[in-house]
Amino acid sequence: MAHLRSRRRLALAVPVVLSLTASLGFLPGVASAAPALAPAATTADGPNLSYVVNTRADHRTIASVKQAITAAGGSVVIAYEQIGVIVVHSADPDFGQRIRAARGVQSAGATRTSALTPAGTTDEGAAQVLSAAEAAKVAKTAAPGEEPLEADQWDLRAIGADKAAAVNPGSKKVTVAVIDVGVDDTHPDIAPNFSASQSANCVGGKPDTTYGSWRPVDADHYHGTHVAGEIAAARNGVGVAGVAPGVKVSGITVAQPDSTQLFYPESVVCAFVFAADHGVEITNNSYYVDPWLYNCVDDPDQKAIVDAVNRAQLYAQHKGTLNVAAAGNSNDDLDSDALTDASSPDDSTPTTRTVDPHKCYDIPTQLPGVVTVASTGVKGAKSYFSSYGEGVIDVAAPGGDRYQIPDTPSQNGRILSTLPNNTYGYLQGTSMATPHVAGVAALLKSKYPWATPAQLQLLLKAQADNPGCPAEPYDGNGDGVVDATCVGGKHVNGFYGFGIVNALRAVK
Repeated sequence: MAHLRSRRRLALAVPVVLSLTASLGFLPGVASAAPALAPAATTADGPNLSYVVNTRADHRTIASVKQAITAAGGSVVIAYEQIGVIVVHSADPDFGQRIRAARGVQSAGATRTSALTPAGTTDEGAAQVLSAAEAAKVAKTAAPGEEPLEADQWDLRAIGADKAAAVNPGSKKVTVAVIDVGVDDTHPDIAPNFSASQSANCVGGKPDTTYGSWRPVDADHYHGTHVAGEIAAARNGVGVAGVAPGVKVSGITVAQPDSTQLFYPESVVCAFVFAADHGVEITNNSYYVDPWLYNCVDDPDQKAIVDAVNRAQLYAQHKGTLNVAAAGNSNDDLDSDALTDASSPDDSTPTTRTVDPHKCYDIPTQLPGVVTVASTGVKGAKSYFSSYGEGVIDVAAPGGDRYQIPDTPSQNGRILSTLPNNTYGYLQGTSMATPHVAGVAALLKSKYPWATPAQLQLLLKAQADNPGCPAEPYDGNGDGVVDATCVGGKHVNGFYGFGIVNALRAVK
C-alpha cells in the first residue's frame, strides 16, 4: 500500500452537531447576499484542479450557481441537487476565490492540491499473502463445520461470530457497501453474496455502473476485497467466513487507480449518494478523505471539503444508511488539545502543522452520526497502532496486532481475509476493525429491519462488551514506554468507547 491513513470524529452530542453545522454554513441563506460574478477575465493557465461547490439544494439556486461556475472559468462534472453539491473542474488559478463570491454559493474549494491525473486506507503495513502450502496446513486443522481457513480466524471467535452464524447469519435483504479501492466480486468467497446492482465506480465524482467497474485495477489494490471478505465471505466450504455470511456486500470504488490510491472528496460524495439512492443499509469506510488528514474549517478549501462530504453522509443517514468508519492508526489521542499533522497535503508537498482535532476534522469518521471504530488484538487490548479518545470512539473490534499473538495454526495476530485473484492474506489496522463492526451492524439490521441508523448505533453500543481501562500503564509494543493513556470508566472509555462488539449477543 502506497501510504497509510488515520481517522477521528466528534462525539455525537447534539450541541456539538449543531455547532459543526453552524460553523460550516449549512443553514439556508448563507452567502445569499454575495454578488453575481462577472465573466472571467483571466486565462485558464493553471493546473487543472477539481473543486466542490456547495449551495442550497433547490433547482433554481443550483441553476444560477452553474451559470456562475461557467463564468468563473469552471466546467460542471456533476451536480448532486439533492444535497446541493456540484463537482467542478477548472484550470483557472482564480476559480476558487471567484466562485466563493458568487450569489448562492455557501462554500467552495479545491479538493486536491496537485493537478488532476487520468483517472487511503487505514491498514497498518502491507498484506501478508497466504501461500498455497500455508493454506493447506491451516485447512488440516479445520474442525467439522468450519471453513477450511477458519482456524486462523481468531477474530471471529473473539466476538462470537462463529457461533452467531448458526443462530442468524444475516439477511439477504441487508447490503453493506464497501467504499474503497475496489472489490473483486469474482472471488469464490465473495461472489455468492455480491450485489452488482448496488455497486459502482465513483472515481472522479460521477458514478459509473458499467458491469465490473467496481473491481480493483490490479492485485495491489487489495484493501477493499479484504474488507468485503471480513464482512460477508460466504460459509461455502471454500476458504474463510465473514462476520455476517448471509448478508449482501457491494463495492463502490473511490480510490485513484494509480499507485497513490488516494480517496478524493468528490469520489466519496458520489459514493455516499450512490449508496443512499440504491438502498444500501450500511457503508464501510476504512479510509480518510485525501488530501488533508485534518480539514480545518478556517481554510476555505478544507471547509468546503468538510461541507460537501458531510452533506453526502447526512443524506445517506436520512435515507436509512448507517455509516461506519475507522478511527486511524496513529495511536493519537483524538480528544487532545493538539495533534501534529505532518502528512498533509498528501497529493503534493506536505508541511508539518499543529491542529486541534475539535476544530480540524478527519473525515468521514469525525462527522456527526458516523460510527467511529477503534482496533483490538487477540487479547482484547487496544491495538498498538489504534487511535483513541474519550468521547470520540464509539465501539471497538478486532483489527489485529502483531504484538498480540494468537494460539492459531499460523500464530498470526493480524486478520485473515480474501484478496484479489482467489487468494487470501493477513492485514492489520483500524481498516480491519471497521468491517467487523459493519458486519455486526448488518446482523442487527437483519434482526431489526425497521431500525434507523441512530437506533442501529444505539444497538451496537448496547451489545458491546467493555473490558474497561487497563489496570497497568499501556505499553502496546512492549518496549517499556507508556504509549497511551485510557480515560473513562468501565462502561465508556477512550480505548473502547462503549466496548468491543459482540456478534453472538447481537443475534440473540
